[in-house]
Amino acid sequence: MNGRAWEGVRKGITRADAGEVAERVLELDEAGRREVARELPGHIGPARTAQQRLTERRRDWDWQLTQAWIEPMRVAGAGTIGGAAAVASWLFRREFARWSPASDMEPLLKVIAARPAAWQADLAVRLALRLRGSRAQASDDSAALALELLRRTGTVPPDHEPLVAAWVALPPRLPDDPLAAHLLPRMFEAEGVGRALREDRIEPPRWEWEPQQSWLRTLRDLAASGVIDREMLADGCVRRFLRGGNAADLRFFVRLHELLDPAPNPARARDYLRLLPAAPGPVAEAALKQLRGSLVGDDAGEAVSALLFRPESKLVRAGLTWLDRLARDGDGDLDHLAPALASAFLCESYPIQERTVRLAVRHAGRFTPVGAEAVREAATVLPADLLARLSEAYGHVEPEAGLDDGFLPVALPEFKPPVHEPDPFEQWLDKFVRDAPAAGGRRTGLAAVRGAVMAALNRPRSRLDAERTWSSVDLWAEVLMREAAHPGERAEAPREHLPKPRTVAAPYRMMLERCAEILAGLRDGTLPPYLLASPTTAAGQVEAGELVARLEGYERAGAVALPADLQQALLRLPRVVPAEVAERAGRLTSEAGATLVRWLADRPEPRLRVVWRGQRPQVVVHLERTGLDLVDALLGRVASTRLGQSMEDWHRVLPSDREALAMHLLPHVHAAWERPTNFADVVSAMLHLEGPAGEAVGALLAALLGEREWYMPAERAERLLLEAAATGCLPAERCGHHLGLTLRAGQIKSAAVRSSLESCARQGAQREVWEIMTGLLTSYLPTGDERGTTAHTRILAFALDVARWAGAHGAVGVVTQLAERPRSSALVRAARVLDDHLTARKSRQAS
Repeated sequence: MNGRAWEGVRKGITRADAGEVAERVLELDEAGRREVARELPGHIGPARTAQQRLTERRRDWDWQLTQAWIEPMRVAGAGTIGGAAAVASWLFRREFARWSPASDMEPLLKVIAARPAAWQADLAVRLALRLRGSRAQASDDSAALALELLRRTGTVPPDHEPLVAAWVALPPRLPDDPLAAHLLPRMFEAEGVGRALREDRIEPPRWEWEPQQSWLRTLRDLAASGVIDREMLADGCVRRFLRGGNAADLRFFVRLHELLDPAPNPARARDYLRLLPAAPGPVAEAALKQLRGSLVGDDAGEAVSALLFRPESKLVRAGLTWLDRLARDGDGDLDHLAPALASAFLCESYPIQERTVRLAVRHAGRFTPVGAEAVREAATVLPADLLARLSEAYGHVEPEAGLDDGFLPVALPEFKPPVHEPDPFEQWLDKFVRDAPAAGGRRTGLAAVRGAVMAALNRPRSRLDAERTWSSVDLWAEVLMREAAHPGERAEAPREHLPKPRTVAAPYRMMLERCAEILAGLRDGTLPPYLLASPTTAAGQVEAGELVARLEGYERAGAVALPADLQQALLRLPRVVPAEVAERAGRLTSEAGATLVRWLADRPEPRLRVVWRGQRPQVVVHLERTGLDLVDALLGRVASTRLGQSMEDWHRVLPSDREALAMHLLPHVHAAWERPTNFADVVSAMLHLEGPAGEAVGALLAALLGEREWYMPAERAERLLLEAAATGCLPAERCGHHLGLTLRAGQIKSAAVRSSLESCARQGAQREVWEIMTGLLTSYLPTGDERGTTAHTRILAFALDVARWAGAHGAVGVVTQLAERPRSSALVRAARVLDDHLTARKSRQAS
């Protein structure tokens, strides 16, 4: 045909018209089909490119249009390529992958229908065997095409499990589907069917505008009308149960079995009995429904034993009811039921244990000495109150040993104070002030200033950019260098460039203020000969005698103290000052000396609380004003979490005020992007400072213990808690209080808290962990009308372990209140056991 055959088909492909391509293909003779089949592989790339260009020229871009060329190409190949195997490969080439299947398969089916019948059957089987149940299959028409070809050709479906799963994944076409006779029995055997039908329901969800036909409803109705054999379906469900699987994959078959409601069938009784011990709960419930009242003798005993071995309370209760009936209706001893009672004793549900004890006591006279001994041996796992009730009928039973879980007390690990390197910032400031007036512009000791700061200084800046840049200590250092080298060259007003007080953390602002006042003193000619606040210890403190000597030198030189420098020096004083040093300070005559004397006589102490607003703790602080603005800012208020630079150096700003430093660190716990990667080291340094450790330190440690991120793994947070305990600065009860509030806020699971606290207790902090638990229980346990959860019950059980480890005694108010509630829930029982232990009270009888 000299290319005319291909030209006609190519035009149809270019127009993305699968119907036109089908018509052209059906008009071809054998030579024309061979010509088209020969040209098709090489046309994949041009066809895709042409369609993309066509789509790009449209104003209303549509991703579906970019793939419109695929279906005409598939149709052309299905009608012209010779072998069925080659066509099967062509239809699902990787280049033909789409986001969704074609909206109309008729052109494809039309050209396939023109091929010989044996060829069509061969293609149908090949397409069916290609199914794999993959994600890609969900976005193509492979399943629908294979099933439709099998129906139209009348071909027997191959034995292929993904084919069965694909069949049930589509809406049912029963009873007219010719495939049903072959595939319906297989749906109970093929893997993937339960997964495909997990969400199938009798009634469609309310949100479905056009609900699909339900397989459950279809099979139920057809079984009710006799079109499908009900017994065949019931047998299929039981066979599927016996094959095993998880509850989700068996959900459809459990629902179908319930809808069929098969009559008791002795032929299936043994199969149902096999399901009781280990099948998923819903399957076991379905089996129990079929067996209840139909078993006698050994089979009934086997069923009871299986039920009492289950973990589900509902099934265990059913087993106990059955056991009670067997005991009442039977003759002779009940020794054969002792193992079943032992299984029920192991149930974690207290009501189940209590019911089992009542049943055992009721029938105690029916056990021989051998059977009674078996009951006593099994009962050692029971709670103390239930054990006492059982002992009245069976004789004294010793509780199970090993309640301390093998706990061995050890000493707390030792923690050495961190090795502090000399503070480069302080060294730089001290050297600059001492050398700048006499240096004539020499940049002594300033080589560490970054080159990037120079660029930032020289470029034009907007007001916002300037505010950010002037929050850099490096920039202030560069400005100081410029001023020393070229006095008066630039006329920036230092304090105008300082960031606003609440936009930067107070410890860092102190560093900026000191730079600003040094710059002002350099310009005004009032720079003192040296600084008062230069640390004398690596930890950042200034020895009191050294500060007095420095002020004495100021008075001899007629120098005036810089305000920020003086206030920083006061904050760096140790909390204990020798009497002779205080006496020397009293002889100072300058205003700075008088300020020092007042500080030594009445060092300011902030009073703070940490309150929870929403899901985050916030600090509320009260401080009697001192008239020292920077001191008042550092000890009396907390800035926003913005701009927390140089956090690693904050401990040098507040080396004698541990609680105040914790107050400034706390907001950054919940803003991880604002804190350094070595934040744990910052907290560790804080623990070795002077000053009280109270609410803020406790809240900070609790917040870190509640984190579960890569930058604060549980082991690191636990290490900080142990370090606080070892250094004697762990406010344990307040830490527990905030840990309980963290749990209430849902920021961490109680299991994670228990794990971390147990780890600390086993490393020597059992007493501290018990103190933490007293605070945690008080803030976490339900009060008033609040309802308890299993998490509360488990926390109480853990608290009992910790109390034993720590040898703790003395009532905890919230626990006692729970224990006195009239109801006997699992939570109340756990509270009673803990309260009894703490108050040395004999075990109460369950209400």
